[in-house]
Amino acid sequence: MTVSLETVGQAASAVYLSEHNRGRAATSCTFVEYPHYPQQQKCSSSKWTSNSHVHCPSAIWRRRSSERGLPGSSGVSQHASAVEVDKRDPFVLLPCDFVTDGLDEPSVVWSRYDLNPSTVHQRQQEGDELKDQNQLYSSRTSMKTDALKTGDLSLNLTKLHLSDSGSYTCTVRWFRMGRQRELRVTDIQLQVKVSQHASAVEVYDWDPFVLLPCNFLTDELDKPSVVWSRYDLNPSTVHQRQQEGDELKDQNQLYSSRTSMKTDALETGDLSLNLTKLHLSDSGSYTCTVRGFSRGLKKELRVMDVQLQVKERFPSWAKALLVLLVLGLLVGALLVHFRQYFMSVYQVEVDSGAESVQLPCKTTVHLPKDAKVEWRDGDNRKVHVYQNGSDQPEEQYSNYSGQTKMKRNLLKPGDLSLTLKFPRERDSNTYTCTIYNRERRSLMKKQVELKVKVYQVEVDSGAESVQLPCKTTVHLPKDAKVEWRDRYIINRKVHVYENGSDQPEQQDQVYKDRTEVKKDPLKTGDLSLTLINPTYRDTDIYTCTVYNRKEHILMEKHVELQVKVYQVEVDSGAESVHLPCKTTVHRPKDAKVEWRDGDNWKVHVYQNGSDQPEKQDDVYRGRTEMKRKLLEPGDLSLTLKYPTERDRYSYTCTVYNREGRNLMEKQVVLWVKVYQVEVEEGAESVQLPFRTTPDLPEDATVRWVCYEPSYRTVHLYKDRSDQPDKQHQDYKDRTEMKKDLLKTGDLSLTLKHPKETDTGKYRCIVYNKDMWREKRVKLKVKGNIRNRSSSTDPTPLMADQSV
Repeated sequence: MTVSLETVGQAASAVYLSEHNRGRAATSCTFVEYPHYPQQQKCSSSKWTSNSHVHCPSAIWRRRSSERGLPGSSGVSQHASAVEVDKRDPFVLLPCDFVTDGLDEPSVVWSRYDLNPSTVHQRQQEGDELKDQNQLYSSRTSMKTDALKTGDLSLNLTKLHLSDSGSYTCTVRWFRMGRQRELRVTDIQLQVKVSQHASAVEVYDWDPFVLLPCNFLTDELDKPSVVWSRYDLNPSTVHQRQQEGDELKDQNQLYSSRTSMKTDALETGDLSLNLTKLHLSDSGSYTCTVRGFSRGLKKELRVMDVQLQVKERFPSWAKALLVLLVLGLLVGALLVHFRQYFMSVYQVEVDSGAESVQLPCKTTVHLPKDAKVEWRDGDNRKVHVYQNGSDQPEEQYSNYSGQTKMKRNLLKPGDLSLTLKFPRERDSNTYTCTIYNRERRSLMKKQVELKVKVYQVEVDSGAESVQLPCKTTVHLPKDAKVEWRDRYIINRKVHVYENGSDQPEQQDQVYKDRTEVKKDPLKTGDLSLTLINPTYRDTDIYTCTVYNRKEHILMEKHVELQVKVYQVEVDSGAESVHLPCKTTVHRPKDAKVEWRDGDNWKVHVYQNGSDQPEKQDDVYRGRTEMKRKLLEPGDLSLTLKYPTERDRYSYTCTVYNREGRNLMEKQVVLWVKVYQVEVEEGAESVQLPFRTTPDLPEDATVRWVCYEPSYRTVHLYKDRSDQPDKQHQDYKDRTEMKKDLLKTGDLSLTLKHPKETDTGKYRCIVYNKDMWREKRVKLKVKGNIRNRSSSTDPTPLMADQSV
């Protein structure tokens, strides 16, 4: 019985052997016809065949390089799939394909490991098994009844919530030799969104009302509220509704007594706004925003933008002309009166960590003594308030406490500028300076856009160290604390300096023995951090923060570190490729050099003055080479022979001392281009090339298959001879391999009389119980343009090849 397993498009799966590969890069599995091999745990490729039992020699678990994530790739890596869906959609299908025919007692589990319990859906041969299902998914999941028979293990999820966003894992389990086995087949990143819609509404000024539409179910949020805003106004709030009812204390007075919402708006999801007594000035962009809490975190979603146009309608052209004339005069007066509103936004740039930045706001007009000066940020929070001849810190938003300053005698003609101390990246915003009279009428308004730049540092992977700069000329108290953090998930502590010394016990384990700050940093003002042996995993934004004894922030600076990974590109079919790794530092004689691939498998090991091939993974045995006298300052580079697409990886060269401490680490990304062959239909033959190391084992099997558009065995060489009876009928009497192919290592296939239907992707696999090699070739047979059938040249066609 033959069972085929094929990945389906980009949603195809990264398959993990849970006992060995959890948390590593993707692998996929090929099971082929073998006699029994005990304690088989590793396997590779994407086809498998079974004779009543599943057998797979220990050397055969291997990665599927075409589905591997490499450093520098964006978004979700190819071994996972990303699905984006709108919350309003009736359902979403999470794809997973894996043929379980031939497995004993197979089952499939869909999981979300960020939840407890993590089970989303489980299916066994008898049917669904939902006793361990997370209640968030109760009555919302389903799978096909014949899923375990057909291999379509996709999950159907209905009644979508925003909280459904997350990483879903499809895992297949079965029993073999009395033990449960497990394969992690697919990771799906689901994003449930509410599309930000924009709509346009037109009404006339004599209409009694207009309804601005907005629909959003808030049942997933705690303490939900909705705010309708016009951001071209100040204050910007048009209407706000909370669970208790309308909250209109911040409402712009232009809309007083003219707005309403349904009393059950937050229960039904109909958040539409009713606006009455329409004015031309009501024209503008209205935004419907939902706010609330989810899992203790404050959430805010901009649901809808509505462009309202209020038009005038007149009975005759004469009246229209008259009204237009009056409007022209009014508009002119308004432009003069509100000229400050139409001034361009002033832009200011400053480096993160600077001692201060000034947001300019000046006037040449005398202001009344009882005027109020108010600075607000783009979120309408009060940054600084000046009234009755003094600052009003009690009105200030807490984040700006102690961070702002204005000059004295503000209301004389002159300077209303704001000084913002130690600007941080999150202070990038648009700030508005507004002056009000006693009646709260705006006398002047000016906007300033502040951009706080993050300092950027670039370094090559493998460098000895890199410095993240942070300096200040401000006097810092002796009892201040300096804290460096990264942004990785939970803002891990990179380095802590307190009470006159480093505090390594507070440091995250990832940075142990890898960070340094200079002596007396608080005295010198040089708080820079040295990061030793930077790797691509250290690419991040780092924050240096100084706290006083009361944990108030005195200074903060951000530094973005980019660790560049060297990239090498080679053609499939090249004899070898060089993966560079050089150092200028002497290494101890007992140091160990270890090259590993992206799955953390050992590619090459050098220790005690010689190579250690017995520690090498079987796939790389006989294919790697390093120079002698490695530990002298110089070259630790690796030569990889006969690279194929499966070798497309991120490789890491690491040097350890006797105690196993990491002395140096460098990454290299290898790109191996798929070999492509083109030929015209009617040619005598075409050759699909594959050369590897000579003197292959005599018991090795060579299998050429076409795996796309459909799976077919093209040629099989086994037990030292061709096996034409195993060949697909489409290729009968049309294939040929060279003599002594195992001795020479030339496993190329000659395909005679190629047809347009032969176009596809081909793979050659050579293996025995201890060895596995593979190469892929893409063949394109072009439609017959000229007749070449009379050619007497027996040489296989190798022309028109491209990579």
